[in-house]
Amino acid sequence: MNAVVYQFLIEVPTAVAIWSALLVLALTMLTALVARPERESPHGDATDPIDDPAVEAADLRRYAEEVAVAAAHAARTAGRWRDRWLVAQEEVNRAWSAYDEAETATRRFVGVGALPTPRTPRTPAEYAARERWLHRAAVAAHWRGELPVERLWDVFAHRDGWDPRRHPVEQEVRLVRAVRDSRREAYRAAVDRERAAWQDAERAAEAARALAVEAYAAAQRLRPDRAPARRRTATDFRTAAVTRWRPARVG
Repeated sequence: MNAVVYQFLIEVPTAVAIWSALLVLALTMLTALVARPERESPHGDATDPIDDPAVEAADLRRYAEEVAVAAAHAARTAGRWRDRWLVAQEEVNRAWSAYDEAETATRRFVGVGALPTPRTPRTPAEYAARERWLHRAAVAAHWRGELPVERLWDVFAHRDGWDPRRHPVEQEVRLVRAVRDSRREAYRAAVDRERAAWQDAERAAEAARALAVEAYAAAQRLRPDRAPARRRTATDFRTAAVTRWRPARVG
Protein backbone atom coordinates (compact mmCIF):
# COMPACT_ATOMS: atom_id res chain seq x y z
CA MET A 1 0.00 0.00 0.00
CA ASN A 2 2.82 2.37 0.88
CA ALA A 3 4.51 1.58 -2.42
CA VAL A 4 1.40 2.52 -4.40
CA VAL A 5 0.99 5.81 -2.56
CA TYR A 6 4.65 6.59 -3.07
CA GLN A 7 4.42 5.84 -6.79
CA PHE A 8 1.36 8.10 -7.13
CA LEU A 9 3.02 10.99 -5.32
CA ILE A 10 6.07 10.73 -7.57
CA GLU A 11 4.37 10.36 -11.00
CA VAL A 12 1.54 12.92 -10.69
CA PRO A 13 3.78 15.99 -10.13
CA THR A 14 5.97 14.79 -12.97
CA ALA A 15 3.00 14.57 -15.36
CA VAL A 16 1.75 17.98 -14.23
CA ALA A 17 5.16 19.48 -14.89
CA ILE A 18 5.32 17.94 -18.36
CA TRP A 19 1.85 19.20 -19.32
CA SER A 20 2.65 22.65 -17.96
CA ALA A 21 5.80 22.81 -20.04
CA LEU A 22 3.93 21.77 -23.16
CA LEU A 23 1.21 24.35 -22.52
CA VAL A 24 3.75 27.14 -22.06
CA LEU A 25 5.50 26.10 -25.27
CA ALA A 26 2.21 26.12 -27.23
CA LEU A 27 1.25 29.55 -25.90
CA THR A 28 4.68 30.89 -26.81
CA MET A 29 4.43 29.64 -30.38
CA LEU A 30 0.87 31.00 -30.74
CA THR A 31 1.96 34.42 -29.48
CA ALA A 32 4.84 34.47 -31.95
CA LEU A 33 2.55 33.61 -34.85
CA VAL A 34 0.04 36.32 -33.93
CA ALA A 35 2.64 39.01 -33.36
CA ARG A 36 4.58 38.28 -36.56
CA PRO A 37 3.90 41.00 -39.20
CA GLU A 38 2.33 39.83 -42.44
CA ARG A 39 4.62 39.64 -45.40
CA GLU A 40 3.71 42.16 -48.05
CA SER A 41 2.34 40.72 -51.25
CA PRO A 42 4.62 41.08 -54.25
CA HIS A 43 1.57 42.32 -56.20
CA GLY A 44 0.49 44.96 -53.70
CA ASP A 45 -0.51 48.53 -54.34
CA ALA A 46 2.82 49.38 -55.84
CA THR A 47 2.38 51.91 -58.53
CA ASP A 48 3.15 50.88 -62.01
CA PRO A 49 3.70 54.10 -63.91
CA ILE A 50 2.91 54.14 -67.57
CA ASP A 51 6.04 55.60 -69.04
CA ASP A 52 5.27 54.92 -72.69
CA PRO A 53 3.73 58.04 -74.30
CA ALA A 54 2.65 55.94 -77.27
CA VAL A 55 0.18 54.03 -75.10
CA GLU A 56 -1.44 57.23 -73.88
CA ALA A 57 -1.50 58.69 -77.38
CA ALA A 58 -3.14 55.55 -78.77
CA ASP A 59 -5.78 55.67 -76.06
CA LEU A 60 -6.53 59.34 -76.76
CA ARG A 61 -6.69 58.68 -80.49
CA ARG A 62 -9.09 55.77 -80.03
CA TYR A 63 -11.29 57.86 -77.75
CA ALA A 64 -11.30 60.77 -80.21
CA GLU A 65 -12.32 58.46 -83.05
CA GLU A 66 -15.19 56.99 -81.02
CA VAL A 67 -16.48 60.43 -80.07
CA ALA A 68 -16.18 61.65 -83.65
CA VAL A 69 -18.24 58.71 -84.92
CA ALA A 70 -20.86 59.30 -82.23
CA ALA A 71 -20.98 63.03 -83.05
CA ALA A 72 -21.48 62.34 -86.75
CA HIS A 73 -24.27 59.88 -86.00
CA ALA A 74 -25.91 62.36 -83.63
CA ALA A 75 -25.76 65.07 -86.28
CA ARG A 76 -27.51 62.82 -88.80
CA THR A 77 -30.11 61.87 -86.19
CA ALA A 78 -30.73 65.53 -85.36
CA GLY A 79 -31.19 66.24 -89.07
CA ARG A 80 -33.81 63.50 -89.36
CA TRP A 81 -35.70 64.81 -86.34
CA ARG A 82 -35.61 68.32 -87.80
CA ASP A 83 -37.03 67.01 -91.09
CA ARG A 84 -39.85 65.34 -89.18
CA TRP A 85 -40.57 68.61 -87.40
CA LEU A 86 -40.71 70.47 -90.72
CA VAL A 87 -43.15 67.87 -92.05
CA ALA A 88 -45.27 68.31 -88.93
CA GLN A 89 -45.25 72.07 -89.50
CA GLU A 90 -46.55 71.59 -93.02
CA GLU A 91 -49.31 69.34 -91.68
CA VAL A 92 -50.30 72.07 -89.22
CA ASN A 93 -50.50 74.62 -92.02
CA ARG A 94 -52.65 72.31 -94.15
CA ALA A 95 -54.90 71.46 -91.21
CA TRP A 96 -55.37 75.14 -90.42
CA SER A 97 -56.24 75.96 -94.02
CA ALA A 98 -58.81 73.15 -94.09
CA TYR A 99 -60.31 74.28 -90.79
CA ASP A 100 -60.46 77.91 -91.92
CA GLU A 101 -62.20 76.84 -95.12
CA ALA A 102 -64.75 74.80 -93.16
CA GLU A 103 -65.32 77.68 -90.76
CA THR A 104 -65.98 80.02 -93.67
CA ALA A 105 -68.49 77.55 -95.12
CA THR A 106 -70.22 77.29 -91.76
CA ARG A 107 -70.59 81.06 -91.46
CA ARG A 108 -72.55 81.06 -94.70
CA PHE A 109 -75.28 79.08 -92.94
CA VAL A 110 -75.51 81.32 -89.87
CA GLY A 111 -78.87 82.83 -90.81
CA VAL A 112 -80.40 79.65 -92.11
CA GLY A 113 -81.73 78.65 -88.71
CA ALA A 114 -83.91 81.75 -88.58
CA LEU A 115 -85.67 80.86 -91.84
CA PRO A 116 -88.69 78.57 -91.83
CA THR A 117 -88.11 75.02 -92.96
CA PRO A 118 -89.61 74.29 -96.40
CA ARG A 119 -92.88 72.42 -96.04
CA THR A 120 -93.04 69.06 -97.76
CA PRO A 121 -95.48 66.19 -97.41
CA ARG A 122 -94.45 63.97 -94.51
CA THR A 123 -94.90 60.60 -96.08
CA PRO A 124 -92.83 57.40 -95.81
CA ALA A 125 -91.51 58.06 -99.31
CA GLU A 126 -90.43 61.58 -98.28
CA TYR A 127 -88.63 60.28 -95.19
CA ALA A 128 -86.91 57.60 -97.25
CA ALA A 129 -85.77 60.23 -99.73
CA ARG A 130 -84.42 62.41 -96.91
CA GLU A 131 -82.51 59.47 -95.47
CA ARG A 132 -81.00 58.62 -98.86
CA TRP A 133 -79.95 62.24 -99.34
CA LEU A 134 -78.29 62.33 -95.91
CA HIS A 135 -76.41 59.10 -96.52
CA ARG A 136 -75.18 60.20 -99.95
CA ALA A 137 -74.06 63.59 -98.65
CA ALA A 138 -72.24 62.03 -95.68
CA VAL A 139 -70.48 59.45 -97.87
CA ALA A 140 -69.42 62.16 -100.34
CA ALA A 141 -68.03 64.27 -97.48
CA HIS A 142 -66.15 61.24 -96.19
CA TRP A 143 -64.58 60.47 -99.59
CA ARG A 144 -63.50 64.12 -99.87
CA GLY A 145 -61.68 63.71 -96.57
CA GLU A 146 -63.97 66.14 -94.77
CA LEU A 147 -65.81 63.68 -92.52
CA PRO A 148 -63.95 60.99 -90.54
CA VAL A 149 -65.22 57.45 -90.59
CA GLU A 150 -66.34 57.68 -86.95
CA ARG A 151 -68.80 60.47 -87.75
CA LEU A 152 -69.91 58.60 -90.87
CA TRP A 153 -70.86 55.65 -88.68
CA ASP A 154 -72.84 58.00 -86.45
CA VAL A 155 -74.77 59.22 -89.49
CA PHE A 156 -75.71 55.71 -90.62
CA ALA A 157 -76.50 54.60 -87.04
CA HIS A 158 -78.57 57.75 -86.44
CA ARG A 159 -76.49 58.59 -83.35
CA ASP A 160 -75.25 61.89 -81.92
CA GLY A 161 -78.29 63.84 -83.08
CA TRP A 162 -78.39 62.59 -86.67
CA ASP A 163 -82.07 62.29 -87.58
CA PRO A 164 -82.73 61.21 -91.18
CA ARG A 165 -86.30 62.52 -90.97
CA ARG A 166 -85.16 66.14 -90.90
CA HIS A 167 -85.36 68.30 -94.01
CA PRO A 168 -82.28 68.21 -96.29
CA VAL A 169 -81.65 71.91 -95.58
CA GLU A 170 -81.29 71.17 -91.87
CA GLN A 171 -79.20 68.11 -92.64
CA GLU A 172 -76.86 70.16 -94.83
CA VAL A 173 -76.34 72.75 -92.08
CA ARG A 174 -75.58 70.01 -89.57
CA LEU A 175 -73.27 68.26 -92.03
CA VAL A 176 -71.31 71.46 -92.67
CA ARG A 177 -70.91 72.01 -88.94
CA ALA A 178 -69.79 68.42 -88.46
CA VAL A 179 -67.12 68.92 -91.12
CA ARG A 180 -66.01 72.11 -89.36
CA ASP A 181 -65.77 70.34 -85.99
CA SER A 182 -63.83 67.42 -87.49
CA ARG A 183 -61.31 69.72 -89.13
CA ARG A 184 -60.89 71.66 -85.92
CA GLU A 185 -60.07 68.42 -84.10
CA ALA A 186 -57.64 67.47 -86.87
CA TYR A 187 -55.95 70.87 -86.57
CA ARG A 188 -55.52 70.51 -82.80
CA ALA A 189 -54.10 67.01 -83.23
CA ALA A 190 -51.65 68.33 -85.84
CA VAL A 191 -50.56 71.07 -83.43
CA ASP A 192 -49.89 68.47 -80.71
CA ARG A 193 -47.84 66.37 -83.13
CA GLU A 194 -45.87 69.41 -84.26
CA ARG A 195 -45.09 70.36 -80.66
CA ALA A 196 -43.91 66.84 -79.84
CA ALA A 197 -41.77 66.75 -83.00
CA TRP A 198 -40.21 70.09 -82.08
CA GLN A 199 -39.31 68.83 -78.60
CA ASP A 200 -37.74 65.69 -80.07
CA ALA A 201 -35.78 67.79 -82.56
CA GLU A 202 -34.54 70.07 -79.77
CA ARG A 203 -33.35 67.14 -77.67
CA ALA A 204 -31.59 65.59 -80.64
CA ALA A 205 -29.94 68.91 -81.53
CA GLU A 206 -28.75 69.40 -77.94
CA ALA A 207 -27.25 65.90 -77.89
CA ALA A 208 -25.54 66.57 -81.22
CA ARG A 209 -24.09 69.86 -79.94
CA ALA A 210 -22.76 68.20 -76.78
CA LEU A 211 -21.10 65.44 -78.78
CA ALA A 212 -19.64 67.94 -81.23
CA VAL A 213 -18.06 69.88 -78.35
CA GLU A 214 -16.66 66.68 -76.86
CA ALA A 215 -15.31 65.57 -80.25
CA TYR A 216 -13.58 68.93 -80.72
CA ALA A 217 -12.03 68.73 -77.25
CA ALA A 218 -10.82 65.18 -77.90
CA ALA A 219 -9.29 66.26 -81.21
CA GLN A 220 -7.53 69.17 -79.50
CA ARG A 221 -5.94 66.80 -77.01
CA LEU A 222 -4.32 64.96 -79.92
CA ARG A 223 -2.47 68.05 -81.15
CA PRO A 224 1.32 67.73 -80.79
CA ASP A 225 1.71 71.24 -79.37
CA ARG A 226 -0.52 70.58 -76.39
CA ALA A 227 0.97 70.90 -72.92
CA PRO A 228 2.55 67.63 -71.72
CA ALA A 229 0.44 65.92 -69.13
CA ARG A 230 1.92 64.49 -65.95
CA ARG A 231 2.75 60.84 -65.99
CA ARG A 232 -0.07 58.76 -64.66
CA THR A 233 0.20 55.67 -62.56
CA ALA A 234 -1.61 52.46 -63.29
CA THR A 235 -4.16 53.33 -60.59
CA ASP A 236 -4.87 56.68 -62.24
CA PHE A 237 -5.26 54.98 -65.61
CA ARG A 238 -7.73 52.44 -64.28
CA THR A 239 -9.75 55.19 -62.58
CA ALA A 240 -9.85 57.27 -65.74
CA ALA A 241 -10.94 54.27 -67.78
CA VAL A 242 -13.90 53.81 -65.44
CA THR A 243 -14.99 57.43 -65.05
CA ARG A 244 -14.36 58.58 -68.60
CA TRP A 245 -17.45 59.47 -70.58
CA ARG A 246 -18.25 56.82 -73.14
CA PRO A 247 -20.17 57.88 -76.25
CA ALA A 248 -23.70 56.48 -76.32
CA ARG A 249 -25.83 55.79 -79.33
CA VAL A 250 -28.12 58.73 -79.96
CA GLY A 251 -31.49 58.47 -81.70
